[in-house]
Amino acid sequence: MRRDARTRNRKRRKNNDIDYTKVRKVLISTVAILLVLFIVIAIFYYFKNRNDYQNLIETSAQEIEQERQANEENSKEDEEEPVDVTFTLSAIGDIMCHNTQYNDAYNSETGTYDFSYVFDNISLYTKTADICVGNLETTFAGEDRGYSGYPTFNTPDSLAYELKDIGLDVLSTAGNHALDKGFDGLSRTIDVLNDADISHLGTYKTEEEQNKTLIKYVKGIKIAFVNYTYGTNGIPIPSDKPFCVNLIDENLIKEQIDRAKEENPDIIIACMHWGNEYKTTPNSTQQELADFLFQNGVDIILGTHPHVLEPMEKRTVTLEDGTTKDGFVIYSLGNFISGQNAENTRDSIILNLDITKHVDGTITIDNYDYIPIYMYTDTTKSKQKMKLLDINKNIASYEASAGTSISTSLYNTLKSELSKIQNILGN
Repeated sequence: MRRDARTRNRKRRKNNDIDYTKVRKVLISTVAILLVLFIVIAIFYYFKNRNDYQNLIETSAQEIEQERQANEENSKEDEEEPVDVTFTLSAIGDIMCHNTQYNDAYNSETGTYDFSYVFDNISLYTKTADICVGNLETTFAGEDRGYSGYPTFNTPDSLAYELKDIGLDVLSTAGNHALDKGFDGLSRTIDVLNDADISHLGTYKTEEEQNKTLIKYVKGIKIAFVNYTYGTNGIPIPSDKPFCVNLIDENLIKEQIDRAKEENPDIIIACMHWGNEYKTTPNSTQQELADFLFQNGVDIILGTHPHVLEPMEKRTVTLEDGTTKDGFVIYSLGNFISGQNAENTRDSIILNLDITKHVDGTITIDNYDYIPIYMYTDTTKSKQKMKLLDINKNIASYEASAGTSISTSLYNTLKSELSKIQNILGN
């Protein structure tokens, strides 16, 4: 009885005990199933999100491309039709500096040279031009070489910076005074102009520089410049530096014009240092060279050196292939500033050309006129007495103010000088 009771109790306890082996197996199976489900779900969402992301990228790319195309179409619609472009080129003559000029500009208290007052009456015209071109008839060889006037010029550097301040963009430097202070003076002049930020051509420090064409852009119009002189006052060009000054030589001129054409400019301008001093009419050599320049591709010729004005003309140039183009030549612009006193040497002009590039690429010279100017010396002053005057403006001021703006003597002088200018150039 007692044994049977113990057996029954053991069986009861055994039935009530947890079978941990089976539990572990169940748990492991459950975890495995859950893990598999998790992996399956993760993979499903990975690929689903990936596809959604890819679709998003593709959709965004499509939207961006559509927007870009729409912008391009709108831009094309908004784009204006091509139009003609017109600009004004202003040109001035010889920039000289005699000893009377730099002595007049000298300030003994500061030991400096100030030329700014010389241009007060006319600088508006040079500053407002789209491009302004002049001719340098002196050197900037440095104070240590000694400042000097005729016959070998060397001018204080401050003049270069004043020229920049009044709007000079380009200076031709191939002239008969280019070697007044030798190759060193020529080189330093180039350095000063570079520092003053004035473009220049005609004299060079290296052959590489000589072989480069000066290009200027005005309102998107491309202008090429060339520059030549008849000589250097008998001062020999250094035999080892034949490149330093461009002399008038038809082979050199044609070679450089052809090189300029390779740049595909819209306009070619030739600055020519030529002619006979103090003659108000061009000689046959000037006229023949002008024809040569036009036939070889030059559009505008700006002449200097005679120190007086010579005539100008716009012409229709017929080329060898029968085509025609506008051409313009002024044989001499006279002196811009100088200390000369001979007849007509104190008269000059600021030349203005209105030039248009048309939609079809052709160039026309639509209008040309000039501002008459006069290099005046006010003998009532001891300093800063030499200055340029706008002739028409001063005449008009005198007449409007009943003779109170300038003296009657100066008024009469300006009237007389204006008549001389008009006799040479026309109205």
